Parts: sequence; C-alpha cells; structure tokens
Amino acid sequence: MFRRPHRAWIVAAVAFVALIGAAGFRAAPGVLMVPLQDEFGWSRVTTSIAVSVNLVLYGLTAPFAAALMERFGVRRVTALALALVAAGSGLTVFMNAGWQLVLCWGVLIGLGTGSMAMVFAATVVGRWFVRHRGLVLGVLTAGGATGQLVFLPLLAWLSDRHGWRSASLSVALAALAVVPLILLVMRERPADVGLLPYGATEPEPEQPSKGNAAGMALEALRTGVRSKAFWLLAGGFFICGASTNGLVGTHFIPAAHDHGMPETTAASLLALVGIFDIAGTVASGWLTDRVDSRKLLAWYYALRGLSLLTLPVLLGDSVRPSMLVFVIFYGLDWVATVPPTIALAREVFGPVQGTLVFGWIFAAHQLGAAAAAAVAGLIRTELGSYTMAWWGAAVLCLFAAGMSMTIRATRTEPVPTPRTPAAAA
Repeated sequence: MFRRPHRAWIVAAVAFVALIGAAGFRAAPGVLMVPLQDEFGWSRVTTSIAVSVNLVLYGLTAPFAAALMERFGVRRVTALALALVAAGSGLTVFMNAGWQLVLCWGVLIGLGTGSMAMVFAATVVGRWFVRHRGLVLGVLTAGGATGQLVFLPLLAWLSDRHGWRSASLSVALAALAVVPLILLVMRERPADVGLLPYGATEPEPEQPSKGNAAGMALEALRTGVRSKAFWLLAGGFFICGASTNGLVGTHFIPAAHDHGMPETTAASLLALVGIFDIAGTVASGWLTDRVDSRKLLAWYYALRGLSLLTLPVLLGDSVRPSMLVFVIFYGLDWVATVPPTIALAREVFGPVQGTLVFGWIFAAHQLGAAAAAAVAGLIRTELGSYTMAWWGAAVLCLFAAGMSMTIRATRTEPVPTPRTPAAAA
C-alpha cells in the first residue's frame, strides 16, 4: 500500500529546487567574463570587482536573511530573493557601462542570492528534520553549490551560440519559474500542518519572540564574537570561500582560457566538479551525523590545499587524465565543509541561535570569496598568470585545517538584549 511521505521531504524537495534556481546566475560571471571583455573592452579587474561586490553582499545578507525568515517567514523572503535574482540577471541585457555591471551582478544578484544562501538550507532543515538532519543538509547544500556549476555548460553554450544576453535572460526566467512553487508548497514549520519535525517525538521548543530582524541578527553577532569557536569557524570559512567560489568558481574558466582551452570545455570541467560535489557533500552530511565535525573539517581543508598546489601544472589547452583526477578529487571536497560547520555552530550556540550565528560565519565565507576574486584578478593583471593565486589559496587551506582541530564546543549563551528604563517599567 502506498504510504504518503512525511511533509518534511516535500518541503526539502522544494527547497532543493529553489536553491538550484538561485544558483543559476551565480554561475554566470565565470562564463561571461571573456564575452563582456570582448564586447565592452572591460578589464579582468573591472569584472572581478563586480563579482567581489556580489560575493560581499551575498555573505553580509545571509545573517539578516536568517533573521528576516524568523520574522516574516521563509516563503516571503525566498520569493522576494528569487525576484531580485531575476531582476538582476534580466537587467544586464541593457547595460553598457561598468557601474551597471556592478549594480546588476553585484548589488541585485548579491542581495537576492544572499537571501537564498546556506542559511536558507539551515533554517529549513533545522525546522523540519531531527532524524537525518546532517544528510538532508548535505543534499540541500549540494543542490545550491552544484546547481551553480551544472549551469555552466548550458550558459557557456548559450553565450557561444546566441550571445551572453540570451544566457542572462534564461537565468532570469528560471528564477521566476521557481517563485510559484515556493508560494504554493513551502510551509514555515511542521506545526502549521499539524505535524512534528521528521524524527521528532515531541513538539518543537517554544520559538523566540519575533522582534526586529536586524536586532536579532546583531544579537547573534554579539553572541558569536564572545566565543573563540566562532572566530575559528569564521576564519576557516573565510578560507573556504576564498578557495572555492572566489578563486576557482570565478577564475577557473578565464585561467583555462589563458592556456588555450575553449571556454565551453572549461565550463564542462567545472560542471563535472559539481557532479562529484553532489556525492561529496551528501557523504559529508552522512558523516557529520556520525563523525567528529572538527576532524572532518581538518581533512577537507588539508586535502583541498594539496589539490590546489597541483593545479598550475595541470592546466593546458586540452583535458588530460591528470586534470580529470583533479576535478574528481576537488569536486568531492567543493562544499563538503558546510554540514560539519553548521553542526558545530548548532552545537556551540544552540539550535535557533546557531542558525543565526552561522549566518555571520557564512558572511565570513563570502568575504573570503570576494577578497580572492579581486586579488586573483589583480594577480592575473599584474603577473600575467594565476599561479600565485592557486598556491596562496593552497597554503591558506592548510592553515584552516590546523584551525579546525582547535575548536572546542563550549555552549555560549545569547547576550541579553539591554532593556531601556521604559521597557523595564
């Protein structure tokens, strides 16, 4: 007899689709750098600055988005975020100046995708799952990161055959198409439909009062900065962002193009990274339910650093077996760091506050990505190659491995919000 699945799985499936939809335009910069440079004469530095603004806002929006989801609900915030992604990608077809690139790629897309960042996945999983929490988080994380990479061959093909504007419009339509699904299917909490979270045996704990969203986010930051664990997690995630989205995600295709490799081929390699990322991140979520998260992070960062050390000698005008080995190895590790990082944030700061604090940890991830995107573009402009960028990121990853092993999960209590005399009365 057919047994209807728990509503949590339906909500998770919708969240997965939404994350893939939001990921589309985040794949565009690496593909469109060269076409924009050819059409407008913009330097690699100009396009890198636009990407950096995107990454900064993508990160800084995350903690406030988590608070907004607590205040106004996941459905409203997610639908608005997808609309911003669509607006930013659609408006690029009218641009003819560098500042417009920063506005569309940087500001609109940064705000939209920042609201659909890892905090979205953490919020959904934290509310709807008790059993298999790490596994589901790994799947959703893979959806967001892999969606970004899997879009690359399609965007590269559209840009090559029909121009970069067709690629931008396609992403805008894809983002808009997800909005009705979110509004119709997504629900805020299991209690809204008379259910317990999947695997729970008792109702959810009492939810915090829905106060000012900015105040909630800033209170989470105040709580976090009092903890050494926060600085270690944020520092490691800063390096994580620098060595993935900022460096490889943004500059791999232009770097391969420098070596004579066609852009569509390089985009296909990044898509292959995304495919192996699915296996790696889901496996990381499964391991997070069973293995010390500190040890997992140390291994992930160390292996990523070793792989980046080899990249400069692997790039060429064609795909060799050694490059495929790098793609598989690096792909398995692309965002495998996310499930154990979220697990440690919840362990240190608690289930609700931990999600908000993770928003700030994720902001550090994107600040690292923004810094790497800008610095790598500068290195390429000044030195003529990306070699020093690859090696610098490799060394940083080895530092992150050591930092991860020193994290101690001592529960940090939230900082009480000061009460005014009027409130006290």
